[in-house]
Amino acid sequence: MIIRKMAIADYRQVYDLWMACAGMGLNDVDDSESGVRRFLERNPETCFVSLDESGQAPTGDITGVIMAGNDGRRGYIYHTAVAPDHRHQGIASLLVQHACSAFKDLGISKVALVAFSSNLAGNSFWERQGFSLRDDLAYRNLALQRLNRLDT
Repeated sequence: MIIRKMAIADYRQVYDLWMACAGMGLNDVDDSESGVRRFLERNPETCFVSLDESGQAPTGDITGVIMAGNDGRRGYIYHTAVAPDHRHQGIASLLVQHACSAFKDLGISKVALVAFSSNLAGNSFWERQGFSLRDDLAYRNLALQRLNRLDT
């Protein structure tokens, strides 16, 4: 297995991988090719893919992905996924290690993520990685794309 930085040329295979993973919460704007391109331009050092050296993965050579970024103070992990037939091989853990190492190199000392409450396997994984559950926060979201439509 090889882990390398993600490039926009990986988008089609990454998107296919996301689609192969049940329960991925994708967004038409943020997770479009142009949205991912903007994210990678802003976060070129913290997004990674894993590659199957044999080339036998059903989603192409890419078997896993982690998209991570920062705001200068904190790191955030988004869309960590591993192809279903490549799970339980340590790929996701290695991707997390690469992203966290990249954050440390950038001077980022704290990393956060959001996982669906109903994603028991995912939440168990994040707990094993050392991420604690915060029960003192309420996560809130505002879709600006919808607001722009209302303004027109």
